[in-house]
Amino acid sequence: MTQDARAGELWILGATGRTGRAVAGRLGARGLNVVLVGRDRERLSAAGAAPGPGGGARLLVMDSADQIAREIALRKPAVVVNTIGGYAGSAAVIARACMPGGHYVDLAADLVAVPRLFGLHQNAVKAGSTLVTGAGFGVLATEAVVAKLCEGRPAPDSVRVDAVASVATEAGVMGAAFAASIVDVLTTRGRRYRDGRLVKARLGAGPQRLSLPDGQSATSAGVPSAELYAAHAASGAPSVTVTSALAPAAPVVRAMLPLLGAVLSVPPLRRLAVRRLARTALKAAPRPRRHSWGHAVIVWADGTSREGWLRAGDGMDFTADVAAEVAARLAKGKAEPGVYTPAAAFGPDLAKAAGATFILD
Repeated sequence: MTQDARAGELWILGATGRTGRAVAGRLGARGLNVVLVGRDRERLSAAGAAPGPGGGARLLVMDSADQIAREIALRKPAVVVNTIGGYAGSAAVIARACMPGGHYVDLAADLVAVPRLFGLHQNAVKAGSTLVTGAGFGVLATEAVVAKLCEGRPAPDSVRVDAVASVATEAGVMGAAFAASIVDVLTTRGRRYRDGRLVKARLGAGPQRLSLPDGQSATSAGVPSAELYAAHAASGAPSVTVTSALAPAAPVVRAMLPLLGAVLSVPPLRRLAVRRLARTALKAAPRPRRHSWGHAVIVWADGTSREGWLRAGDGMDFTADVAAEVAARLAKGKAEPGVYTPAAAFGPDLAKAAGATFILD
């Protein structure tokens, strides 16, 4: 395949899933050459034949990250958007295959996959490839607020970020990607930055009731998510904590989390849990709040503090908007080679390009 062919193709991995379909549609609407990649030919055909943007896309049927990586190395697409989940195992394998010259985007939001991908930074620089991880509501919604609040200021003493996603549920099954992300949170246990070092914390620690700018409220608690990694990098603060509205906040449930995490750390039990969760039936339901919110509170050594919010719509829709915007920019060569989180690659106003609004003090 020629270099011209590489310049024209954007592969969407996991193209039959909710986010994969949405990203493909958005990129197709921009007139980009989208290739849908998935395991199930029938479902891929339905997605590829769907009316509207993205319909009529080329299809590739593959059933493992290793097979996908081999095909990427052979066919050399310009950009690969990974929505298949299991990023701790799939991200580095697929990203390596994009090099040299090809670019990579994923939606990872955990503290295993994201730091692991950053281990490829020098490889990507030498290969002239840009790898962007965390290209969704998870990571960008809070990273962008931190970057905005810290612009032109020295490193603060402490940062707290809160991710309050509001997502409408589609009828169907949970799916392997979402199930794996839930289990990964439980097995990673709690984390925070203290004195510049990533240390253990209790999963579900620090539950709090947040009063949102639109008059609604949400309860959040501590989770080991990649928002922690991104907020630390964006601010340089030695103390960073992160909470999420998706974390269990009920006292009885939080008390059980350490034991559950220990049990699920056993590989066969983890695989069993992912398989069973993936088959969980979900009923269609509207999103629980009008908006999704990213929030940050930042404190400097002199006692100065700043607070900011990012407002978006449905968290999954925002994720698709972010991933599509990143992929389109990479296809145009608008980032330096290396590994980045979204705001580190394109600046915090990437969130505005994806439809979000900042509310800063």
